[in-house]
Amino acid sequence: MQASKSENTKKAEPFYWLSVANQKTCSEIINEARNVLRTVETRRPFTPTDGQRKLFGSGSLRGPQNRPPSVFSLHASSFDLTESRPVSGVRLSPLDHKPILITSAKDEDSSVFLPKPPAEAAEVRKVSTARACLCRTTSLGSISDLPDQNKEKLDSEEPAMMMNNPGRSNNNYLAEQRLYTPVNDKSRQLICNDRLSVSESEDFMEGTSGKFSFQLRGESDQMKKPGTNSSWPRSSGWKRRVTGLEDETRINEWEEEEVFWRIKILPILRELKKKDNIENLCLACTKLYQALNEGNMLGKQFKRRSELLKILYKLVDIDSDPLCLKLAKIILTMKVDGKNLLSVCKLAFKICRNEKNDYIVQNDRLLDCLLEVLRNEDLHKNDEALLYCVGAIKFMSGNAVLLNEMVNKGAVEMLLQLMKQINNVKENDTYFSNLGHLLVQLTATLRNLADLPPARCRLICSGAASELCVALEQRVNDQDVCTYIVRILSKLSSYSDFCAALADCSRCYTLFLALLNKHQKQQDLVVRIVFILGNLTAKNNQAREQFFKEKESVNTLTSLFQTYYELDLNAQTWYHDREGKGKNHLKHPSEAEDVMIKLIRVLANLSIHPSVGATLAAAHRVVELLVTVLEYKSIDDCEELVINAATTINNLSYYQVESSVVQDKKLHIAEMLLKLLMSDNMDGVVEAVRVFGNLSQYHEVCDFIMQKKIYKFMIALLDSKNHDVCFSACGVLLNLTVDKNKGAFLMEEGGIGKLVDCLQDFGPADWQLSCLICKTLWNYSENFTSAASCFGGDTDTLLVLLTSLLDEKLVLDCSLEREGRDSHKLHWEREFKPVAEKLLDRIQSHHSFLPAVPITPLYS
Repeated sequence: MQASKSENTKKAEPFYWLSVANQKTCSEIINEARNVLRTVETRRPFTPTDGQRKLFGSGSLRGPQNRPPSVFSLHASSFDLTESRPVSGVRLSPLDHKPILITSAKDEDSSVFLPKPPAEAAEVRKVSTARACLCRTTSLGSISDLPDQNKEKLDSEEPAMMMNNPGRSNNNYLAEQRLYTPVNDKSRQLICNDRLSVSESEDFMEGTSGKFSFQLRGESDQMKKPGTNSSWPRSSGWKRRVTGLEDETRINEWEEEEVFWRIKILPILRELKKKDNIENLCLACTKLYQALNEGNMLGKQFKRRSELLKILYKLVDIDSDPLCLKLAKIILTMKVDGKNLLSVCKLAFKICRNEKNDYIVQNDRLLDCLLEVLRNEDLHKNDEALLYCVGAIKFMSGNAVLLNEMVNKGAVEMLLQLMKQINNVKENDTYFSNLGHLLVQLTATLRNLADLPPARCRLICSGAASELCVALEQRVNDQDVCTYIVRILSKLSSYSDFCAALADCSRCYTLFLALLNKHQKQQDLVVRIVFILGNLTAKNNQAREQFFKEKESVNTLTSLFQTYYELDLNAQTWYHDREGKGKNHLKHPSEAEDVMIKLIRVLANLSIHPSVGATLAAAHRVVELLVTVLEYKSIDDCEELVINAATTINNLSYYQVESSVVQDKKLHIAEMLLKLLMSDNMDGVVEAVRVFGNLSQYHEVCDFIMQKKIYKFMIALLDSKNHDVCFSACGVLLNLTVDKNKGAFLMEEGGIGKLVDCLQDFGPADWQLSCLICKTLWNYSENFTSAASCFGGDTDTLLVLLTSLLDEKLVLDCSLEREGRDSHKLHWEREFKPVAEKLLDRIQSHHSFLPAVPITPLYS
């Protein structure tokens, strides 16, 4: 910061605001630049929320004919009843005749007709025992095929049961006998009333007399079809042999399930059959879910799953969101697939689309069911179901409570895992286009999750940056997907840890430039990409260099700047013509202004890199566009845009290169800054003063400052008691005092006293400002032979002040409570002390008398 640090030569050289006399090392340039060059901050682009919850937002470019519907009707017919069949069955050919009942090994081929239900209770009593035995015998096959001990067990079991409870009716006994009829899932043998058909379940719930039918498991519908082969294979597929512990365990489990079904489930189904009112139906559904969970009947292995689902599907016709929520939860936990999975996901989507349902969705824990679908379902087989599933989750993410719940339940990791699967699908795959719809829902959900700190940590740890870049590269032609991804990145890149992860993605800069060139006039996309680039280049010198080296990087930025400058100019002309010149400008930046603000920020950040900054300072198009902003925009029109332009010019003016365009246009820039300097906006004033601090190294600009009386404004700013203002103003005064013919203005305008006041006010709190003040006073006092004539009445105060500030013990005592004491001392030793000692020596050598009393320290 100084051209010479000693007076060994005959005439000491003056100090400058920015040193230009000596060739500096790279480290010296960087250290000096840190005090002068600054990055630019700006607000993240605002994203308004959609007024309505839709599968695709109001700004989507997907036409209605090219996207799945957000609104649809759902009925019982939307579900596939045949798909509900239990998974353990084996499909057999339909039968065209009535079943053959095998009573013994001898008459294996004899035929008997299905018995009709007796009309009178007395008849039931007559046949109950025989029918029960018949059922058991049919189920087990020929008794003669069993071991002797099993024969004995069968012969003695029923009488024993009758004797143990002689008070039971034959009807009850017969019903219980059916519960204990063993089955074999694989062989699918003939069983006695193995399960109720849907119609039988309904009759049961209505209280009709029991209807006993003999049918193959899972083939009740097919048995009614005529014209099929009547011969049955005589094999183990229909003739069961009870052997081994495994078969016995399976039989016992099925028996327990049957008992639980009749005792716990059927009464609840009877309540659902009544359909009396919504509240009772919801309560019944709650009890049903609890009972199914208690009986371990949730999932695909439940034997009566088909019958239960058919009953639930019929209730979907009742138009009630609370009821449909209960139904969706049960159906999802039954692990349906295919058409039924799609329909139930649509049902969940329909419920979550209404924001008023958020409370009941939260209480009924529908999120758990949807996350289970997300975790387990196959992407290729169920892409449409996953679309509506993630769409429902997206709606939930609009609720703060549910959003936090998602993070806690691992939704971030699940969504990223799904994104990885989608990214593995190539563009020539038939699924590629449809998966774009799903990716829109997924990225919209991640955008909402990105607001939460815990979610951000998980996104970083899960490698979200690289996956988002892959998706962005693959879907560069899908503007909806691109928009949502850059919204995520614009949020996350505001944080340094994610910004570092994104910078490590080597192709991200190429990708962002490609998107900017492809979607130049899509403001919502462009403004966010430029904002991301500003974040990447804000603190990372390597990122600045890497982006600058990308092909056509600067040309892309200037081309965008030109495009949005013209859009803004046209809009401004239209605005003035319509509203009149006396009207105030819009309170917030327009869309075009916002893009230019973000673009200038990138240029300002890039200019901090030494080689990049020097190149930009010599770029005619860059400097011309920045000057244009100062020409056509006032600070009242758009404060942030004008201040950012001035900041970038200030950064570029630091580089003293021969081809500098800033140097060529320095007087024109000074004229543009003058109106900013005279504004009522203090931030604008400070920025203008900073630029003058750099430009005042040139004699032409110094002459301009003196001619326009700008120096008076600089002296007045010393009274502001604001560090930044005083620092910048003192820099201009420092450069003005280099010319010995201009130094007198300090005394005329009371500048000496104000400088001494600043030194006293800031003192040890800011050694850089104190050093700058001492340099200014050194330059000013160069041609004076008397301290009194030079500093006037402030001479003694200055002597006392400098002596106190050079007392190392006092200085360190003042900084005991300050953080970074070592750094504080370093600034004092390297910056302030050498200059202050020279100035003190000069004053004392030209001072005719010393103070009569000891110097009283000013800092204690």
